[in-house]
Amino acid sequence: MTPTDPVPSREAMPLSDLRVIEMGQLLAGPFCGQLLADFGAEVVKVEAPSTGDPMREWGREKAGGRSLWWPVVARNKLSLTLDLRSPRGQELARELIAGADVLVENFRPGTLERWGLDPVDLLERNGRLIVVRVSGYGQSGPYSDRPGYGAIAEAMGGLRAVIGEPDRPPARAGISIGDTLAATFACVGTLVALHARERTGRGQVVDSALYEAVLAVMESLLPEYEMAGYVRPRTGSVLPNVAPANAYPTADGGEHLISGNQDTVWRRLAEAMGRPELALDPRYATHGARGENQAELDELIAEWSSRHGVEELERILNEHSVPNGRVYTAPDMLADAHFAARDAIVRLAHPTLGEFPMQNVVPKLSDTPGGVHWVGPELGQHTDEVLTGMLDLGAEELERLRRDGIV
Repeated sequence: MTPTDPVPSREAMPLSDLRVIEMGQLLAGPFCGQLLADFGAEVVKVEAPSTGDPMREWGREKAGGRSLWWPVVARNKLSLTLDLRSPRGQELARELIAGADVLVENFRPGTLERWGLDPVDLLERNGRLIVVRVSGYGQSGPYSDRPGYGAIAEAMGGLRAVIGEPDRPPARAGISIGDTLAATFACVGTLVALHARERTGRGQVVDSALYEAVLAVMESLLPEYEMAGYVRPRTGSVLPNVAPANAYPTADGGEHLISGNQDTVWRRLAEAMGRPELALDPRYATHGARGENQAELDELIAEWSSRHGVEELERILNEHSVPNGRVYTAPDMLADAHFAARDAIVRLAHPTLGEFPMQNVVPKLSDTPGGVHWVGPELGQHTDEVLTGMLDLGAEELERLRRDGIV
């Protein structure tokens, strides 16, 4: 499939034979559900009647009073309202889960058990079920019953300690990276468990802890301390001893990322600067030497870059095959020819907001790609469809459930 091909039908997607029940709210569980739905899984999102997922209201900016985040994280999903705190709602949930391949939840540990949805019991009834549990600290250990948010996990997992300027308090990424990392690892765990089920015929529990997901991407942080006594500090826009790799000023007041820390690339950068002799200078000739003289080297490059506008700088660096790039914001992405050529941004119809842009499915598969078919649904939009189609409930029972506030 090429980027400009039409979006395949859900039935043609690689996960179209999977039924996923998504419980939980906000981001860590729902982003896992989004990833599965992106590749065709039938994801039934269970929401509380009347209120729904708080993500329906989240996001700094709104259009027409509506969240601009919800249409993305709930895309391709079916919305079912169900009161999981009521015995009848719990009974219906058990019936739905009995016919599902995957249950995704990100409640505080113990919540499912209090609702009569203990994974042990669910697996007894549906032995092929994959129960995906996303939480702050995991399902075991002395902290497991604590409430856990992504920001806390980012601190505990080591990320906050290395983000920001050294003379300021820890900074945060401008996105909920702790939640999305845990959700991504939860999705990986789901696919691994599904593969294992093909061999064993048995389901299992996937336990994705936010702090462990953050820890998993912290590179060599732990052995650096234990084996070498080094605690990584906050270093702003650079990595110590990796040079040159920084944002450099341009003549038109911008900043441009240039990365030339590999020896061969550094030689090409020196040529691009019109200073080929720098490549042989003992202060910069090797990776180690450049690391030792990082600040001095950055000053040299900044003096050169500041004499060129961003377009000219980009042209020179690309001609010399030096990795470089602008610091993109949303307007840059929406106008960029490469984004367009690869369909990195997809536009869908929103029922009240019109054409709605959002990031497309990642990664791209050549034979069985994913795709986005619809934006996040209205609250309870698919309740009748799910309960009649999956549980064979009749109109009278549906009316009774509504009257009792169960759906």
